[in-house]
Amino acid sequence: MRVAAAGMAAIALLATACSESSGSGGGKDGTLVVYTGQAGDYQANFNPFSPSMIEGPGTIFESLFYFNQVRDEPAKPLLGTEYSWNEDGTELSITLRKGVKWSDGEKFTADDVVFTLDMISKHKEMNSTGYKGRAEAVDDTHVRITFDKPSYMDGPQILGKIFIVPEHIWKDIDEPSKDTVRKPVGTGPYTLGEFKGQAFTLKANPGYWDGEPALKQVRYLALSGNQAGADALAAGKIDWQTGPVPDMQNVEKNYPGYKAVTVPLNQTVLMTCANAELGCKGPQTDPAVRRAIYYAMDRTQLNSLAFQNTSSQISPGFVQVETNKELISKKLEENLAPMQPSASKAERILEEAGYTKGSDGIYAKDGQKLALTVRVVSGWTDYITAVDTLAEQLKKAGIKVTPQQSSWNEWSEARGQGNYQLLIDALYPGPSPDPFYIYSYFFSTETTAEVGEAANPNFSRYSNPRVDKALRALKELDPEAAGERQKQYDVIQAELERDMPYIPVMTAGTTSEYHAAKFEGWPTEYNLYAVPAVWSRPDQAQIYKALKPAG
Repeated sequence: MRVAAAGMAAIALLATACSESSGSGGGKDGTLVVYTGQAGDYQANFNPFSPSMIEGPGTIFESLFYFNQVRDEPAKPLLGTEYSWNEDGTELSITLRKGVKWSDGEKFTADDVVFTLDMISKHKEMNSTGYKGRAEAVDDTHVRITFDKPSYMDGPQILGKIFIVPEHIWKDIDEPSKDTVRKPVGTGPYTLGEFKGQAFTLKANPGYWDGEPALKQVRYLALSGNQAGADALAAGKIDWQTGPVPDMQNVEKNYPGYKAVTVPLNQTVLMTCANAELGCKGPQTDPAVRRAIYYAMDRTQLNSLAFQNTSSQISPGFVQVETNKELISKKLEENLAPMQPSASKAERILEEAGYTKGSDGIYAKDGQKLALTVRVVSGWTDYITAVDTLAEQLKKAGIKVTPQQSSWNEWSEARGQGNYQLLIDALYPGPSPDPFYIYSYFFSTETTAEVGEAANPNFSRYSNPRVDKALRALKELDPEAAGERQKQYDVIQAELERDMPYIPVMTAGTTSEYHAAKFEGWPTEYNLYAVPAVWSRPDQAQIYKALKPAG
């Protein structure tokens, strides 16, 4: 009854929030109403380099090209039209699109690209791709980036994952890594409209270089969680959400006019603040504890109870099983994480590391019980079910875990600053399925920081010289040198399996429910022109540009 009441209250708020733009999900006036899973009010942050940004990459701020993570195809030109490497991979030349203007009417030039690249070089916390080049503007429409060593793997990241900002505005921002950019100016297909804590809008940019989008407005809603999202979907009050709903196998039957698509993409993990040298505190800083948790999981039960059997197996080396199975190292102890638990193996790992089980069944070491908290966002029902289930599973192996719910804003802040022990989240891939990118994002010393400082996105604070060395080697290798690249993948995967700074859970089946009766042009499993997830950026912008009211 409490859930039902909360759901009805959310619908009442939702109806009020929608009334300005649409009375039936948004189709009549060209407004698409979306729900990203935001639990609690939005806090305005449109800085594309901030880990707590709520929107902007792709929609307001554009990259030079778009790389499709789920389909093998050439990069799609955006602000850039062509690019090429020199023979030894130390120089990247980029041709820019002519006639592009910022949304305030100022001219976009190569100086904006150089300024953006120089800015993230100076501010480590903004440099989530590990960029180390030197950029220069050859003229208004040409940029040259040079590197000290061959840097082929930097190409897709620079071209597809760095969002260009206007020099004429950002040069006056004193602390660009901390500024929330409440009045963003970009080159993208949308501009920021009205902003309130419960909802904000993006409006089609009439001066967009590729023409004003047919989808005139996108309205983002904040609700109380997954249940409220499912209720809103049933009431026809939202048009697109990515997340679980009851009986996901029968969306078309249960939600007339809607369809669903599921794609294996992000890898669900228990993040651990793993590095004591960088300020992490708690039993999870011990690799033995992390490995014990890994073996104590019943992934079959988790998939059934929390994920409606939409998830699939995961490798402890974090190679995508669905797309890159051939890259899984033969040197791993296990190619895939076990679907069944082994409490005895978990206990053996702990006892060999000096833990002893107390009369209450919980292990302890040096007088400290093996008790941990795991952070989860309030309203994320699938993750909440997962951590509640995990708590019961781990208890059987002598590990006490207490779920700790909080708002997304608090959860995101704790993740970025390292103020957590365990936290459930997912690791996302890079601009292509190559595992190099997930390794360089989440396991590189260059993308982390001490506890209390913003890490982006190596939130675990993991630092391993062997992994860093292998990543440097991979950067210099030609992408076609498969044999040499595999040697480096083998090194990295073996280290990750042993250390487990992110404890593998499963590969998530990312499911989106969308209003096919009101809008057409959606990606489907047969036409994955972009990742079909409302929170996947910049994919969401490609989808917005493709949509138009049905009929």
